[in-house]
Amino acid sequence: MISVDIANHRFQLRAAAVVVHDGFVLLHRLEGYKFWALPGGRVEPGEDARSALEREMLEELNEDVECAELLYVVENFFEHAAKPNHEIGLYFRAQLSPVSTLLDKSRTHAGVEDGKRLEFRWFLIKQLHDVDLRPSFLGTSLSKPTLDFQHMVQRG
Repeated sequence: MISVDIANHRFQLRAAAVVVHDGFVLLHRLEGYKFWALPGGRVEPGEDARSALEREMLEELNEDVECAELLYVVENFFEHAAKPNHEIGLYFRAQLSPVSTLLDKSRTHAGVEDGKRLEFRWFLIKQLHDVDLRPSFLGTSLSKPTLDFQHMVQRG
């Protein structure tokens, strides 16, 4: 994975899926964490971001996704585990198979990453302002009538 420590910062390259279905968006978090994020993960050296996203969804959920256009390029600056992070995020519109069991919005879906449990859950887009969603610009951006390409810089 592309995650290196440079000049007291952790730098990483992340690919994420924007999966919207019937007014809901799919989010995930590590079990026990308070905040939610778009599903995805870090890109491996030599791997393109779309392939990384497809691999991550298969590894974490055993789900195939179809990646479409790039929606956001995000320069995300935050602190995690008492270390400053500088993350470049490439967020793609993605679709699940029409017969995916993950489309069941009535329950939390379980996933796994490096032996850690993940929770996947659908949230109504119009109620994202009540969710601790990171990066935080997503609450407003995903609520827009159309999702158009944006370059975002998020601090904190």
